[in-house]
Amino acid sequence: MKKKDIQTDVLIIGGGTAGSYAAITLGKHAELSVLVAEKANIQRSGCLAAGVNALNAYITQGHTPQDYVDYATNDAEGIVRPDLLLSLSQRLNSVSADLERRGLVILKDENGKYVSRGWRNIKINGENIKPLLASGVREQKNVRVINHLNITDLETVFDADGKRRAVGAFGFDVNDGSFYHIKARAILMATGGAAGLYRPNNPGFSRHKMWYSPFNTGAGYAMGLLAGAEMTSFEMRFIALRCKDTIAPTGTIAQGVGAKQVNANGDVYETKYGIKTSERCWGTVEENRAGRGPCYLATKGLSREAEQDLYKAYLNMAPSQTLTWLEKGIGPADENVEVEGTEPYIVGGHTASGFWVDNGRASTVRGLFASGDVAGGAPQKYVTGALAEGEIAAESIVAFLAEAGANSLPDASDSAACTNIYAEYKSHFRMEKHKDGQISFSAEQLEESMQKIMDEYAGGISTGYRYNESRLVVAAEKIRELQGLVPRIPASCADDLLRIYELRERLIVCQALIAHMRERKETRWHSFGEHADYPQKTEDGLCYINSVYKDGDVQIIHRPLVKNGERYEHQH
Repeated sequence: MKKKDIQTDVLIIGGGTAGSYAAITLGKHAELSVLVAEKANIQRSGCLAAGVNALNAYITQGHTPQDYVDYATNDAEGIVRPDLLLSLSQRLNSVSADLERRGLVILKDENGKYVSRGWRNIKINGENIKPLLASGVREQKNVRVINHLNITDLETVFDADGKRRAVGAFGFDVNDGSFYHIKARAILMATGGAAGLYRPNNPGFSRHKMWYSPFNTGAGYAMGLLAGAEMTSFEMRFIALRCKDTIAPTGTIAQGVGAKQVNANGDVYETKYGIKTSERCWGTVEENRAGRGPCYLATKGLSREAEQDLYKAYLNMAPSQTLTWLEKGIGPADENVEVEGTEPYIVGGHTASGFWVDNGRASTVRGLFASGDVAGGAPQKYVTGALAEGEIAAESIVAFLAEAGANSLPDASDSAACTNIYAEYKSHFRMEKHKDGQISFSAEQLEESMQKIMDEYAGGISTGYRYNESRLVVAAEKIRELQGLVPRIPASCADDLLRIYELRERLIVCQALIAHMRERKETRWHSFGEHADYPQKTEDGLCYINSVYKDGDVQIIHRPLVKNGERYEHQH
């Protein structure tokens, strides 16, 4: 493995929505050198790779940022950081306007006003949204992008006061296997959430036809945990209600044409269970359990004009749904759309899971910041919220570096951690398939085992998302067993090594997730956290469940809620 050493002022890990916008923001500071490390190619990477047909977080006329805070707080049953929500809500419209200036098509009515879809989102033609952001990054003269660079571990040191500080990162080129040691004065974690932890809806060849990007493995969470950063609210899983088989979004139908959720008898059931995000999924599960399924979105009888609008909308983000209608020769105007819940995900763009951050999006590790799907505390941020957090984090990093001084670049010499990570990478290439009588496994085999364990013992699709203490104990034991097998996976190329580290990341997130689920002894969010031993909400549950990773174990921390109007800041 060729070794490459790089020094930079700011390292951005992940070139998705938040990472790209942070890079654009930092481009205004020509004195800073910025490096974006992207596992894929920034042109079409992240959750926006295929496009999107609406900006789901926007403050429409007659509403305020506080309205959005109140909506997200209510939807998450109070377990949010209102200070984080307010700070991003105040920027939703300005980042949207900036996207339009960059070439994004935002639909307008005959009066020149944005076409809204409900009170908090607007319609767009967003198939090119990621290329527009990537173009904005490439325009910045002080920003360098390295595509196909997979970062696996952070490098940290302890300052004189005993506090941990991030000073660099390690990774490898997913094509040629080159080893990278990057030294940085500040690091922004802007990777995605975690998909692929649970067995998905579709098996075999189609298993990656899922709601959330299958390439988002929880890498940022895993790196943060290993580096000692505090995490929050992993137990607030996200389960999407989606069109059956295609796993296409349902909000386009429910909000776009006002379709109600109905059971096989034609009864509207969404009013029975509630219309919060988790309740829409829970009601579908319960109706199916009661024998009143399948469940649908009632589109039959739509006008042909509305049907054509749905065809076009899905071509912007989930073409398989439009193709399915066309192949069958039966569209949503003639047949209701069947719906189902996906497997659970950990994603801070929809729930509150992620890094525990302050208002500048600084983590509990000095010099390490987080934004977008990997940052916790602010659910329902969606695309524009991720942009806003990228901007906030970038501004905070500029202030942090100014305070640290120009000479705060860490020593570029190799550390013990560098030697160890390099040796760990190489060990997988030197490994034989059968060594000392031990049978090795492939990353794919262990991934399937992990997904089966999480599905059956940690509240997956097969159990109606329910779990209990005894099953979680079994899940924890089995996940630890799989973690012990990861060092024995051989690699014949850099792509094999990528799969091994993606598995390692997912297993670490599973370990933390199970610990969080065991700690929240209530059911605060139906289906998202359906604890069979504790089926009701409790007053004791009004707290944040946080965690740190130490010596291979997850240690739980309870933190009191930050109330509306308050601001939380770290006490470093």
